[in-house]
Amino acid sequence: MSEAVGEAFARRDRAGRALAADVELIVGACRDMAARFRRGGKLIVFGDGGGSDAAHVAVEFMHPVIVGKPALPAIALSQDWLGGDQGQAEIFAHHIRHWAGSDDMAMGISRDSSSASVRRGLETARGLGLCTIALTGGDEPRDRPADHVLVARSDDPAVIKEVHVTIYHLLWELVHVFIEGEAHR
Repeated sequence: MSEAVGEAFARRDRAGRALAADVELIVGACRDMAARFRRGGKLIVFGDGGGSDAAHVAVEFMHPVIVGKPALPAIALSQDWLGGDQGQAEIFAHHIRHWAGSDDMAMGISRDSSSASVRRGLETARGLGLCTIALTGGDEPRDRPADHVLVARSDDPAVIKEVHVTIYHLLWELVHVFIEGEAHR
């Protein structure tokens, strides 16, 4: 039993250390997000595997748990699809085309980089000039599906989800640091 517990912790430790090595990528994403929020942009979040992660991210930005931190505009897109000729892969792209402004940000969340609907959403957002952030898992994608690609380096779906939660908590916290830093200049 202790060997299984040790391995469970080791999987998380490896993924956490890999994330810590990506500090410059996280800082770059936070800097760009803070600039967009300062210009009045909103964060549009979507993902595969149910909307709970996207909803969690939007709630974090809209309802800060730390007293004195401002709410930042964010919305989570639904995976509900009413059909049409475009197909399921277009669900987020359709929403982005109708809801996004040029100062906005789009965050796509997927366990790996193969989700057609998340990829199309990010591609559409990039085409419209949004700042794009991809949270993915596994290995670094061969292409760059977003301006900022933050990878939970694990093949374990539970560990990927845990690292994604850490990533978006870091994004929330550090975006505020950048916003506050600019306000004091």
